[in-house]
Amino acid sequence: MKKTDLEKNKALKIVEKMKKGGTPQRFSADSAGAPVDRREQRKLDQAQGLVSFPVKIKQTLVDEIRAQATAQNTGTNEIIGALLEKALKS
Repeated sequence: MKKTDLEKNKALKIVEKMKKGGTPQRFSADSAGAPVDRREQRKLDQAQGLVSFPVKIKQTLVDEIRAQATAQNTGTNEIIGALLEKALKS
């Protein structure tokens, strides 16, 4: 056998092993932190009285909001909600 034939056989073996390998735990259906699909997330948001409100703002503001969110260990939605409530009250 030629050297190239040996390498092709090795590659075929590797490909077959990859095909037969199981699904990694992080992608399996029974993983603990499985994300909620969009429909379920929408229902959860509606139950909390939340409404989608897309806005276009400058990147510098987004960076500041994200920095505040990481500093306070919360999400950007909570920070934006608090900032809007504060601005509307004054």
